[in-house]
Amino acid sequence: MALAQRVPRGPPALQAEFREFLVPFRQALRANDPAGVAAHTRLPMIYNGAARDQAYFQRTIYRDLFTARNRTCLQTARPVYERDGEGTDSFLMFCGHVIFVFTKKQDGFRFADTGVDD
Repeated sequence: MALAQRVPRGPPALQAEFREFLVPFRQALRANDPAGVAAHTRLPMIYNGAARDQAYFQRTIYRDLFTARNRTCLQTARPVYERDGEGTDSFLMFCGHVIFVFTKKQDGFRFADTGVDD
C-alpha cells in the first residue's frame, strides 16, 4: 500500500491570508483581466533577464504565462507552502510544467515569479 505524500500547508493564519488573496486574484483570472492580475503581482518583475513594469506585464507577461489552460488550472490548483532560508513565506501552485510562486511581504501576498516543474 502506497503512502500519500504529505503536502506542506503552512500555519493556519497564513493559509487564511493566502485564501483571502486568492479570491480577487482568481476573479481577475476568470475575467481574463491583465490589469486585475497585475494589481496582485509584485512589480517590477524579473522576466527574461530584465526588470519589467506593469505595462510590459499586461502586454506580454500576462499573455505568455496566463494561458487559458493555466488560468483554468489556477482556479483549483492546491497551494503548497514553502519558507525559504531568509524567512520568506510563499505558496506554490503547479500547472503543467509551470510553478506559480506567490510570496508574502509587508504588503501581503502577491504573485511574484514562476519556475519550471521538471
